[in-house]
Amino acid sequence: MMKALGRIAVVARKELRQVRRDRLTIGMMVMLPLIQLMLFGYAIDTDVRHMPTVVVDADGTPAARDLVRRLEATGFYDVTERVGGYGQIADAFRSGQARVGVVIPRGYSAALVTHHPAEFQLVIDGSDAQTVASAEAGAQAVTEGLAALRRAGVDPISMNISIWYNPDLRTAVYVVPGLVGVILTMTLVMFTAMGIARERERGTLEQLIVSPVRSVELVIGKIVPYIAIGYVQMTLILTAGMLGFRVPFAGSPLTLYALASLFIAANLSLGLFFSTLAKTQQQAMQMSFFFFLPQILLSGFIFPFEGMPAPAQALGHILPLTHFNRIIRGIVLKGSTVADLAPEIGALAMITGVLVLLSSLRFRKKLG
Repeated sequence: MMKALGRIAVVARKELRQVRRDRLTIGMMVMLPLIQLMLFGYAIDTDVRHMPTVVVDADGTPAARDLVRRLEATGFYDVTERVGGYGQIADAFRSGQARVGVVIPRGYSAALVTHHPAEFQLVIDGSDAQTVASAEAGAQAVTEGLAALRRAGVDPISMNISIWYNPDLRTAVYVVPGLVGVILTMTLVMFTAMGIARERERGTLEQLIVSPVRSVELVIGKIVPYIAIGYVQMTLILTAGMLGFRVPFAGSPLTLYALASLFIAANLSLGLFFSTLAKTQQQAMQMSFFFFLPQILLSGFIFPFEGMPAPAQALGHILPLTHFNRIIRGIVLKGSTVADLAPEIGALAMITGVLVLLSSLRFRKKLG
């Protein structure tokens, strides 16, 4: 028994020495728990506030304006614009400029004066179920507060809730489009991150060194085949979502596939960048996983983006998955067009260009 314990101790010391020499592994062991603690303890908040809101005020009275002020005072709504009707509410939803619409009909103030039940409508972008819950809670608090100000037994304020794009609040309608970006991020970054590292380990990198291929040409050449793989994965997920989970497809498939090329290229470029930093396939895989966690938590895939503090939102805006989630959910669920998604397209194109440039600059056709 003592001899066996001694041999185990020898192997354990050897393993610790190897870990100590691997600075990347040590960094992962220390930083990963700290990052998870910061993300879950500070950045993640399911209570969505300050939702951009548009108002249709057909009554135009002080009572209607008082209702809007009371809604803003809850902290759930930030009124960004007064619009003329449901068409403009739909435009604001498709472009991402609003998540909530408040419609105050003509005769709202007159009903209050005559102690008749008055009604207003809350239109909510149902593509995010957590936004719906917060929007309903804030408006319900306002209606209950106004009712308390009236004489007992009379509830003069009623709220009509209309949920667009996902009226049944089915989770699959919200999750499946976002899952496209998550799976592409997980697979493509890891595949390409291990690409150069695998060639370095197997010695095939020497063949690239003596070839006339330039660094930029090599980077692009490695990206192109995986773009086709990314499209296959996206097609499988969307098809399974529509057939198996009845996920609607309101927009243009051609627009989605054209814009997806930016996101696929961004992930592949990031994977190539990681491969130029890693010396082994294990290190490349560790880097990929280290990057994957913030993408899941800060992109709005699971937790509402509007509920995050400002520093976490700033970090989320530099992640490709954040912008692709808005693009694919906008096209699939809302029928958004290229004009509606122009800010997200511009941001994703800039991120992709930076990653391609970094990958090209980092790669050197030499060993070591």
